Amino acid sequence: MAGGITDTGELYSPYVGLVYMFNLIVGTGALTMPKAFATAGWLVSLVLLMFLGFMSYMTTTFVVEAMAAANAQLRWKRMEKRKDDEDEDSSSGVSDSDVLLQDGYERAETRPILSVQRHGSANIFEITERVEMGQMASMFFNKMGVNLFYFCIIIYLYGDLAIYAAAVPVSLMQVTCSVTGNHSCSVGDSTKYNDTDKCWGPIRRIDAYRLYLAAFTLLLGPFTFFNVQKTKYLQIMTSLMRWIAFILMIILALIRISRGQAEGHPSMAQVSGIRNLFGVCVYSFMCQHSLPSLITPISKKKHINKLVLLDYILILAFYSLLSFTAIYCFRNDTLMDMYTLNFTNCEIISVAFIRYFLGLFPVFTISTNFPIIAVTLRNNWKTLFHREGGTYPWVVDRIVFPAITLIPPVLVAFCTHDLESLVGITGAYAGNGIQYLIPAFLAYCSRKDTQLVFGSGTVNKHLSPFRHSFWIVFVLIWGFSCFVFVTANIVLSESKL
Repeated sequence: MAGGITDTGELYSPYVGLVYMFNLIVGTGALTMPKAFATAGWLVSLVLLMFLGFMSYMTTTFVVEAMAAANAQLRWKRMEKRKDDEDEDSSSGVSDSDVLLQDGYERAETRPILSVQRHGSANIFEITERVEMGQMASMFFNKMGVNLFYFCIIIYLYGDLAIYAAAVPVSLMQVTCSVTGNHSCSVGDSTKYNDTDKCWGPIRRIDAYRLYLAAFTLLLGPFTFFNVQKTKYLQIMTSLMRWIAFILMIILALIRISRGQAEGHPSMAQVSGIRNLFGVCVYSFMCQHSLPSLITPISKKKHINKLVLLDYILILAFYSLLSFTAIYCFRNDTLMDMYTLNFTNCEIISVAFIRYFLGLFPVFTISTNFPIIAVTLRNNWKTLFHREGGTYPWVVDRIVFPAITLIPPVLVAFCTHDLESLVGITGAYAGNGIQYLIPAFLAYCSRKDTQLVFGSGTVNKHLSPFRHSFWIVFVLIWGFSCFVFVTANIVLSESKL
């Protein structure tokens, strides 16, 4: 994500890629979606979820198109360099060789490349090299555009880390306070607890939360100062736990509804809840920043857009099933920010192991992701300030960058553990830029560069189905409108307090 061309990795089939994309998208955001559904109303939530899913699919096809254009330009520049080297060797005695050499790069930047077309234009747009979004921004954007891209991705990753840093201590606090306190087994019932309520003896719930936050920071924070990579087996384990947890929650909610024990009476629409719902939905459909790592290793990409569409339909159905079973199973005022905590109540499930598994599920999965996101953010900071040929002093490289990566999200988590608001704000602002604005600009700029370099007759084989310029304008207008709407909503909400 920091930008640069990396190894493609082991190839896998399109259907394996479909599963990977599903696992990537369905994450922490899904756990906050039931509460957002209940707050905004079921009809408004369903309509907005379907629309934002469609918008996310459209911008996903924009990123795939930009990846193909980036691969074509990299392939073309290598072929041009090879051709210029051959011309230099064969014309070392020709009087105008200096002119040819001087004109080489300028020719490469301004004229359609007939040599590439002669070598087979059908494969020039094949996605074989993993070009991260930072590298694509460097290829297609000007300097200001590149800086804005990194600013947006950095803010998003900070929000990600703040959500992770709050979610783990919240889960631990809720579970352990219910076990050791005076309200055993009642996290998910109708009782609402304040942060100032007792947890263990004189220790308040907010104190317990901050103790867990400190322990979380001390245990996982040091990984920010080193290089870590997600292993294949770790990914398999977390994916398996995620599937078990989500399926369990859906089945348990359906059983409770079928027995006539459902307590939920969701409203049809509540305008006041749309802001957070929007942010949660954007965050829950987020995958654009990881598409290069996901799409490039797919062995056959001929029908990639259709497979991505199928994935989005499945995810939309899954989100709807999870959220609707939740809002009809539980009353609005009892739905927790982290939906798994609703299942730590003995009345919902009597099996202690399942209660603790669901209650602590975010702890296991989020803890494995936190160091990886932190290292990614640290590397983005380094890339943003990197100057060609320059190196960082040891203190800056090993201390300053990790420190500015770790400290801000921990401070945010220390000040608030309102997960719904954290997810909503992260999705509504930084997520909006990554999911809508950046892909739209990438599609626009890559199309212009492709026409300039390869000629107007050359067609990108991975061109988005939304190829008309109207769709790019529509996404940009929608993205900027969302910024205005969310900001105005926040200002008006604060003014009423």
